[in-house]
Amino acid sequence: MFRTISALIETPARAFWFFAGFLSLILGALGAMLPLLPTTPFVILAAFAFGKSSPRLQDYLEANAVFGPMIVDWRSHGAIAPRFKRVALAMMVAVFPVSVAMSASAYVLLVQAVCMAAAATFILSRPNGPTDPKASSTQAKNLSSH
Repeated sequence: MFRTISALIETPARAFWFFAGFLSLILGALGAMLPLLPTTPFVILAAFAFGKSSPRLQDYLEANAVFGPMIVDWRSHGAIAPRFKRVALAMMVAVFPVSVAMSASAYVLLVQAVCMAAAATFILSRPNGPTDPKASSTQAKNLSSH
Protein backbone atom coordinates (compact mmCIF):
# COMPACT_ATOMS: atom_id res chain seq x y z
CA MET A 1 0.00 0.00 0.00
CA PHE A 2 2.70 2.52 1.01
CA ARG A 3 4.74 1.57 -2.01
CA THR A 4 1.73 2.30 -4.21
CA ILE A 5 1.14 5.69 -2.57
CA SER A 6 4.81 6.64 -2.92
CA ALA A 7 4.62 5.71 -6.62
CA LEU A 8 1.53 7.90 -6.99
CA ILE A 9 3.26 10.95 -5.61
CA GLU A 10 6.43 10.62 -7.70
CA THR A 11 5.39 13.57 -9.81
CA PRO A 12 3.58 16.66 -8.59
CA ALA A 13 0.82 16.24 -11.19
CA ARG A 14 0.06 12.64 -10.17
CA ALA A 15 0.11 13.65 -6.52
CA PHE A 16 -2.32 16.49 -7.20
CA TRP A 17 -4.73 14.24 -9.09
CA PHE A 18 -4.48 11.47 -6.50
CA PHE A 19 -5.30 13.78 -3.61
CA ALA A 20 -8.03 15.54 -5.63
CA GLY A 21 -9.57 12.13 -6.34
CA PHE A 22 -9.27 11.03 -2.74
CA LEU A 23 -10.83 14.27 -1.44
CA SER A 24 -13.61 14.09 -4.03
CA LEU A 25 -14.37 10.51 -3.09
CA ILE A 26 -14.55 11.39 0.60
CA LEU A 27 -16.88 14.30 -0.16
CA GLY A 28 -18.99 12.04 -2.37
CA ALA A 29 -19.25 9.43 0.38
CA LEU A 30 -20.20 12.12 2.89
CA GLY A 31 -22.78 13.37 0.41
CA ALA A 32 -24.44 9.97 0.51
CA MET A 33 -25.08 10.56 4.22
CA LEU A 34 -25.45 14.34 4.50
CA PRO A 35 -28.40 16.04 2.84
CA LEU A 36 -26.51 19.24 2.01
CA LEU A 37 -23.66 17.66 0.02
CA PRO A 38 -24.11 16.18 -3.46
CA THR A 39 -22.72 12.73 -4.21
CA THR A 40 -22.75 12.29 -7.98
CA PRO A 41 -20.53 15.24 -9.04
CA PHE A 42 -17.88 14.34 -6.46
CA VAL A 43 -17.84 10.67 -7.51
CA ILE A 44 -17.54 11.62 -11.18
CA LEU A 45 -14.73 14.03 -10.32
CA ALA A 46 -12.99 11.32 -8.27
CA ALA A 47 -13.11 8.90 -11.22
CA PHE A 48 -11.67 11.58 -13.50
CA ALA A 49 -8.89 12.45 -11.04
CA PHE A 50 -8.02 8.82 -10.39
CA GLY A 51 -7.86 8.32 -14.15
CA LYS A 52 -5.08 10.91 -14.20
CA SER A 53 -3.20 9.46 -11.22
CA SER A 54 -4.07 5.81 -10.76
CA PRO A 55 -5.96 3.80 -13.37
CA ARG A 56 -6.22 0.98 -10.82
CA LEU A 57 -8.18 3.19 -8.42
CA GLN A 58 -10.30 4.44 -11.31
CA ASP A 59 -11.11 0.85 -12.29
CA TYR A 60 -11.98 0.00 -8.69
CA LEU A 61 -14.32 2.98 -8.45
CA GLU A 62 -15.99 2.18 -11.77
CA ALA A 63 -16.56 -1.43 -10.67
CA ASN A 64 -18.03 -0.36 -7.32
CA ALA A 65 -21.67 -1.43 -7.00
CA VAL A 66 -22.73 1.92 -5.52
CA PHE A 67 -20.65 4.45 -7.44
CA GLY A 68 -19.93 2.61 -10.70
CA PRO A 69 -23.36 3.07 -12.30
CA MET A 70 -23.25 6.85 -11.69
CA ILE A 71 -19.93 7.11 -13.48
CA VAL A 72 -21.01 4.89 -16.37
CA ASP A 73 -24.27 6.80 -16.87
CA TRP A 74 -22.36 10.07 -16.99
CA ARG A 75 -19.63 8.81 -19.34
CA SER A 76 -21.91 6.88 -21.66
CA HIS A 77 -24.87 9.21 -21.86
CA GLY A 78 -24.02 12.46 -20.05
CA ALA A 79 -26.87 11.28 -17.86
CA ILE A 80 -27.98 11.61 -14.26
CA ALA A 81 -30.38 8.94 -13.05
CA PRO A 82 -33.82 10.21 -12.02
CA ARG A 83 -33.35 9.16 -8.39
CA PHE A 84 -30.19 11.27 -8.13
CA LYS A 85 -31.97 14.18 -9.80
CA ARG A 86 -34.76 13.96 -7.21
CA VAL A 87 -32.28 13.86 -4.34
CA ALA A 88 -30.30 16.83 -5.67
CA LEU A 89 -33.41 18.93 -6.21
CA ALA A 90 -34.84 17.98 -2.81
CA MET A 91 -31.59 19.07 -1.16
CA MET A 92 -31.72 22.40 -2.94
CA VAL A 93 -35.32 22.93 -1.89
CA ALA A 94 -34.45 22.02 1.72
CA VAL A 95 -31.37 24.23 1.97
CA PHE A 96 -32.96 27.49 0.89
CA PRO A 97 -35.43 27.69 3.83
CA VAL A 98 -32.56 26.90 6.18
CA SER A 99 -30.72 29.95 4.83
CA VAL A 100 -33.83 32.06 5.34
CA ALA A 101 -34.23 30.73 8.89
CA MET A 102 -30.59 31.58 9.59
CA SER A 103 -31.31 35.19 8.59
CA ALA A 104 -28.97 35.22 5.63
CA SER A 105 -28.78 38.59 3.93
CA ALA A 106 -30.93 39.30 0.88
CA TYR A 107 -27.78 39.36 -1.25
CA VAL A 108 -26.71 35.89 -0.05
CA LEU A 109 -30.23 34.56 -0.64
CA LEU A 110 -30.26 36.03 -4.14
CA VAL A 111 -26.87 34.53 -5.03
CA GLN A 112 -27.94 31.19 -3.54
CA ALA A 113 -31.23 31.22 -5.48
CA VAL A 114 -29.49 32.05 -8.77
CA CYS A 115 -26.85 29.34 -8.26
CA MET A 116 -29.46 26.77 -7.27
CA ALA A 117 -31.65 27.68 -10.23
CA ALA A 118 -28.68 27.26 -12.58
CA ALA A 119 -27.74 23.94 -10.99
CA ALA A 120 -31.34 22.70 -11.11
CA THR A 121 -31.61 23.71 -14.77
CA PHE A 122 -28.43 21.81 -15.58
CA ILE A 123 -29.52 18.72 -13.63
CA LEU A 124 -32.96 18.66 -15.22
CA SER A 125 -31.50 19.17 -18.70
CA ARG A 126 -29.39 16.01 -18.45
CA PRO A 127 -30.84 12.82 -19.92
CA ASN A 128 -32.02 10.13 -17.52
CA GLY A 129 -29.75 7.48 -19.01
CA PRO A 130 -30.67 3.89 -19.69
CA THR A 131 -34.17 2.93 -18.62
CA ASP A 132 -32.90 -0.37 -17.21
CA PRO A 133 -30.80 0.22 -14.06
CA LYS A 134 -29.14 -3.16 -14.60
CA ALA A 135 -27.76 -1.83 -17.89
CA SER A 136 -25.60 0.67 -15.99
CA SER A 137 -24.34 -2.06 -13.67
CA THR A 138 -23.46 -4.27 -16.63
CA GLN A 139 -21.73 -1.36 -18.38
CA ALA A 140 -19.81 -0.57 -15.19
CA LYS A 141 -18.55 -4.16 -14.98
CA ASN A 142 -17.64 -4.15 -18.69
CA LEU A 143 -15.89 -0.79 -18.36
CA SER A 144 -13.76 -1.99 -15.44
CA SER A 145 -12.69 -5.12 -17.29
CA HIS A 146 -10.83 -3.13 -19.99
